[in-house]
Amino acid sequence: MRSAAALLVIVGLVVGVVAGVVAAPAPAFAQEQRGPEQVCRITDPAVTEVSGMAVIPGGYLVENDSSPDPRRTRLFFLNSACAVTRSIGYPTTARDPEDLAIDRTGTVWVADIGDNSPLSGGSGKRRSTIALWTLKPGAKRPEIHRLRYPDGQPRDAEALLIDGAGRPVIVTKEPGGEVFRLDGPLPSGNTAANTTGADLTEIGHFQPTRTGTDNPLGFLGSALITGAAVSPDGTRAVVRTYSDAYEFEVTGGDVAKAITTGRPKVTPLPDEPQGEAVAYSPDGNSILTVSDQPGPVSILKYGLHRETARPAQQPASAPPPAEERGQRGVLLAGAAGVVALMAVAAVRRARRR
Repeated sequence: MRSAAALLVIVGLVVGVVAGVVAAPAPAFAQEQRGPEQVCRITDPAVTEVSGMAVIPGGYLVENDSSPDPRRTRLFFLNSACAVTRSIGYPTTARDPEDLAIDRTGTVWVADIGDNSPLSGGSGKRRSTIALWTLKPGAKRPEIHRLRYPDGQPRDAEALLIDGAGRPVIVTKEPGGEVFRLDGPLPSGNTAANTTGADLTEIGHFQPTRTGTDNPLGFLGSALITGAAVSPDGTRAVVRTYSDAYEFEVTGGDVAKAITTGRPKVTPLPDEPQGEAVAYSPDGNSILTVSDQPGPVSILKYGLHRETARPAQQPASAPPPAEERGQRGVLLAGAAGVVALMAVAAVRRARRR
C-alpha cells in the first residue's frame, strides 16, 4: 500500500471485513503485555516506505515499496545499527514489492505481489501475473519468476513464506486471506511459463480474529494481512495484520497447512503507524517489525506471546446472536458515513482544481 490514508478507501469493502472480523472469536492474551524494544532506527533517506524485511548475518535486509521512480525500488542491506552498507536494484521494473523471505540455501525471495485496486489507491490497471524475484548467494541482480492465480483474477497480496520444501506460499491481503502455493516448478528465463506465469494452487484461508488491538485503522486494521515469516528452524510461521501477529506451529515443513488449519498464538502489535514487515529474530524467540512509512522508521522487537488462542465458542456458520448483529449494523453505518465524507471531500477537491 502507498499510505494508510489511501488504504482507508477500502472501507467500501467493509461488508466483507465486518462479516469476517466481527464474527471471529476474540483470542486469549496475557493480562500484561510488554511494549516492544526499539532495535535501531533507519535514517538513510534512500530507504523509504519499507514493505518487507528479513534478518541476515550481521544485520537486516529491507525493501522499498513501489515508487514512481523505479530507481528507488531497491533492496537495502543494513548493519546491526540500521545503517545502509549496500543496495541492489532490479534488472527490470519491480511493480509492487511487498515482502521478503530467505530460504535455507540463503536465497533471498522478493514478493512482487502487490496489486492495489482502485478502491485502495491503485491505478485501476490490475496485474495478469504476479512475480517473485530470487537473489542467490553471490548474485549481483535478482531473477524474475512470474506466477498467476488459478482463476486468473487479480488479487492484492503482501505476505510471502517459504516452506520446508522450498515452495513459496502467498497470503492475500483481504479479510479471510486466501492462501496459495506453487506446487510446480519455479519458472525462469525466457520460457513460455515465465511469460504467462506458472499456476498457483489454492490451499485454503487464513482468518484473522477480532482482537481489539489498537491500530490506526481500527477494525479494518485487524482484518488485513500485511506480512509473514518462517522461523529460522522452520518449525513456526507467523502471519501479521496491521494490529497483531499470529504464530503457528509447523509440522513437516508444511507452512500452508499450518496457517490454514492450525490454532494460532497471538501477539499484539499495538499502534504501529502502518505495520507491514515482519521477521523472526535469529533465535526464533522474538519477531521484528517495521512500518511502511516515509522518512526515518524504527525496527521493533516483540517477545512472542505463546498462549494458544481460545477455540471458537460457536461455529463460523452459526447465525450471529442479536447483540452481535446489532454491533455489525453499527459498524456498517459508521463505515458508510466515512465513505460519504470521503466522497464529499473528493468532490470539493475536484471543484477547487
